[in-house]
Amino acid sequence: MKEAISRKGLRPTFWENVPLTKMTTDEWEALCDGCGRCCLNKLEDPDTGHVALTRVSCRLLDNESCRCAQYEIRHQFVPECIRMTSKTISKHAYWLPNTCAYKLLYEGKKLPEWHPLRTGTEQTVHDAGISVQGWSIPEFEVPEDEWEDHIIEG
Repeated sequence: MKEAISRKGLRPTFWENVPLTKMTTDEWEALCDGCGRCCLNKLEDPDTGHVALTRVSCRLLDNESCRCAQYEIRHQFVPECIRMTSKTISKHAYWLPNTCAYKLLYEGKKLPEWHPLRTGTEQTVHDAGISVQGWSIPEFEVPEDEWEDHIIEG
């Protein structure tokens, strides 16, 4: 089992009573459950805006940890990677996974029981089957015109 997550510098249960716009940078970052689903490539229908999720991941996603291998400098490698903030969530929430803490809190919902902030360990997102651990495919292994063959949701 992985180590318990560090809550140093985080207000207790901040996600329950602090608006997204008032969270510290550390609190905002702590909302990420580490599922890796936001790093899966999506196919968006230009006519309807419908978004389909594929199992084809960004080239920087580590398939085991479900974290970006170059998070701090990711824009050097993937300029189109979207930096989610309290200011950009309204524009981008539609394509986030339904389990995403940013999307849930933006929509006025609660964090699920398996979320690491509630359990104290990062392992629960994997144990709950929410993460992409072990089943995503790096984008460099699948030609873009075949991504449609890898749709998992949508």
